[in-house]
Amino acid sequence: MNSTKLNTTMMAQVNKMTEIIRMTMSVLMFLLFGIFIYFMVIILKVFFMTSHVRETPRHILFIHMLLNDVVYLLISFILFLCAIYFISMPVPFCHIIISFSTCSFRITPYNLAVMSLERYVAICHPLRHAELWTVRRATLAIANMWTLGMIPQLLDFIALCSSVNKSFFNVNVICDKRSLTVGASQMVLQTISSVFSFSMVGLVIAFTYVKVLLVARRMDSDKFASKAGKTVLLHAFQLLLSMLSFTSTLTEKEFTSRFVYLPLTNFFLFMCFPRFISPLIYGIRDEVFGKPMRRFFPAVRNRGITRIHRAT
Repeated sequence: MNSTKLNTTMMAQVNKMTEIIRMTMSVLMFLLFGIFIYFMVIILKVFFMTSHVRETPRHILFIHMLLNDVVYLLISFILFLCAIYFISMPVPFCHIIISFSTCSFRITPYNLAVMSLERYVAICHPLRHAELWTVRRATLAIANMWTLGMIPQLLDFIALCSSVNKSFFNVNVICDKRSLTVGASQMVLQTISSVFSFSMVGLVIAFTYVKVLLVARRMDSDKFASKAGKTVLLHAFQLLLSMLSFTSTLTEKEFTSRFVYLPLTNFFLFMCFPRFISPLIYGIRDEVFGKPMRRFFPAVRNRGITRIHRAT
């Protein structure tokens, strides 16, 4: 009886601790998402109220990346809450949500690669930049990103339909990728599409960074080239964080028994964190968006004022 009471007490304490951690993670993520949305509103306000900004391909790509991140984070939070509170949903509805989430996740590195190419043309071929990068071509690049992002999901749906009976679509599941991955062909397709996407994006970013860096070294006094090199390097850093998310499947299989909250940690660090920092690392550094955003960072604003005084 004493042993039973002890086990019951321990289980109650574990459940209480689990609930506290769930609530803490939920509040933290919603708080960060609120901050992210706050700066998004500032950036969108500047974008839509400034005519010449709306006609700049670089800013169009930047805004598209942020809007795509909003879609991904919103869907991810819904799936996160459903997972930790064991909320199930019909398979067709779950597949639609997972498809948009996966497509949005894949589009982020595509957008980083296209933004790096735009900076490469601006630095290495400045005379052709206005010809090669127009609003129409930026819009076409965005459409191609979504097309490339949805093709693997359509193939995955075809593979799923060929692997299950029709009754599978009538059940409710905890919505995540593992619930919808029932065939070996789906795993192969997912691996191939992920490796191909991130390897190609990695090569594009590496190529553009090296080219921009060489130009910046030849023109030591050109601050524009140096800043572009740092921007491409930030793209590489964000891509690295996104690529590390692929290690989550392996680490969760091996170490979840030792660290129960490893899936939550992976989700926060590799899925959400790279997108939370996008408005900060790109928006503050941009001359157009940086000024209204620096009003909320007194230290950065005071440092900028000090530099102006020194320059004058």
